[in-house]
Amino acid sequence: MVSAIIVTHNRAAFLAEAIDSVLAQTYFQKNPVDWELIVVDDGSTDHTPDLLAGYQQRFPQVGYTRLDHGGVSRARNHGLKLAAGEFIAFLDSDDLWLKDKVQVQLSYLKAFPEARFCLTEELWIRNGRRVNQKLRHQKYSGRVLDKVLPLCLLSLSSAMFRRQLFEEIGEFDESLPVCEDYDLGLRIALRYPYHFLPVPLIIKRGGHPDQLSKKYWGMDRWRVQALEKALALATGEGDRSLIRAEIVKKCQVLVAGFLKRGAREEADYYQKKIQIYSV
Repeated sequence: MVSAIIVTHNRAAFLAEAIDSVLAQTYFQKNPVDWELIVVDDGSTDHTPDLLAGYQQRFPQVGYTRLDHGGVSRARNHGLKLAAGEFIAFLDSDDLWLKDKVQVQLSYLKAFPEARFCLTEELWIRNGRRVNQKLRHQKYSGRVLDKVLPLCLLSLSSAMFRRQLFEEIGEFDESLPVCEDYDLGLRIALRYPYHFLPVPLIIKRGGHPDQLSKKYWGMDRWRVQALEKALALATGEGDRSLIRAEIVKKCQVLVAGFLKRGAREEADYYQKKIQIYSV
């Protein structure tokens, strides 16, 4: 029924807690043969394999596969190929599920068969301390393209998807080293409404130095790439106008950033995009 997928890279220190939060799910404990956990190791060099060997000895539902390091999107897509479940739920290896997460979402998706996916509210922990989300991180239900253009509102750890959705809109874009969740969220918003459950069912942990958001400067570069893809997919002129305007905004930020760093060639590249999409 449910395939849980954790992608990890050198996060053994967090991974055990993430796995334990999956094993503790109310639904899984009541239905011990109706789920699986797939851990996809994206080329870890720490003791992740030894950690997983211990879990596999005790829990037959836990699967483990190790790939050469190729990025989070490739690893997630590999997990999708291995998954047997009708419902797919991702968990970042530094996040945690609260115990009723799967039960609540599965009940919702069974009650509303037209829903392709649903996502929940989150509790945020930064550097070990609870923090409040800003207003701009507010999640929404319904047609939300205008809300998800400025920033990613699709938290993969909080979502549960029908497998059918990936068959309809495609998998994760492996050309994106980051912002692959933003890209997926745009593709969903172009075709389907979001279904948001305003109850916190995950703990989202951040602030540690190995987060991808800390690895790359100028992440709007990949958001622009995702927006250009979305523009090619959009059919309504209203949606296309919204996307073009967002491309211009993000390119303006990039131009200013590259000029500040003395990168004139890169600034000119995005300045040309501003001219193209301002028409």
